[in-house]
Amino acid sequence: MIKQIPNLFTLLNLVFGCLAIIFVFRSDGNDILGLSGISLIYAGTFIFASAVVDFLDGFVARLFKATSEMGAQLDSLADAVSFGVAPGMILYKLIETLTLPGQEAAQSGFINWPAIPALLIPCAAVWRLAKFNLDTEQAYYFKGLPSPAAGLTIASLPLIQLGKTGFLEPQSALYILYAVVIIISWLMVSNIPLISLKFKSKALKGNNDKIILVIIALIAVLLLKWAAVPVILVAYIIVSLISNPKKQAIKE
Repeated sequence: MIKQIPNLFTLLNLVFGCLAIIFVFRSDGNDILGLSGISLIYAGTFIFASAVVDFLDGFVARLFKATSEMGAQLDSLADAVSFGVAPGMILYKLIETLTLPGQEAAQSGFINWPAIPALLIPCAAVWRLAKFNLDTEQAYYFKGLPSPAAGLTIASLPLIQLGKTGFLEPQSALYILYAVVIIISWLMVSNIPLISLKFKSKALKGNNDKIILVIIALIAVLLLKWAAVPVILVAYIIVSLISNPKKQAIKE
């Protein structure tokens, strides 16, 4: 029974992802320039909660020495929902809000075709997770952007907008959202070597890149609050490109 505890955390990750999707479609249709709909804020918060339990399931599995192939498959399936489908639905709703303003977006019962590109996010996330499951090299570094990092970046968008009125013109915001879809999707399916966030040891040696990233993240959170999330993503990619984790893995 103890060995199933990590799997319960994984299923909780899935539950939070499902709750995020439910809240997306309870969005009241408020403009992205305002609150983005309080329901979208709840949806983003549940994706962040998914990330917390996603981290904990691996920690608990190592603590109880309960790692298994079953657990690995469950983790990928849960991540596909929480960091693929749910963030994709947030983007879909944000784009729909800009292309069908006000209550029209909330009451629309039909497919909003301008928002369809948002579905690239779950497709890219599933592709990324399948590739991860088959690639043994990714035990040392990541090839492409991990789906949790992508999902959290998207989940932060409604939270960044909280209380900011007149932040962007609707047309500009729409272009930015399309850019987010394209860039995040491409990063997930790419083979760009990115650092694994697991510390190799308690020593500084071999963990310099991760320590630098943690320092940048802490400063960004203190100064920018929710807006720190996309900044941390950019910093993660830059630090990874500089440190070249693939080259380090070959040396080891």
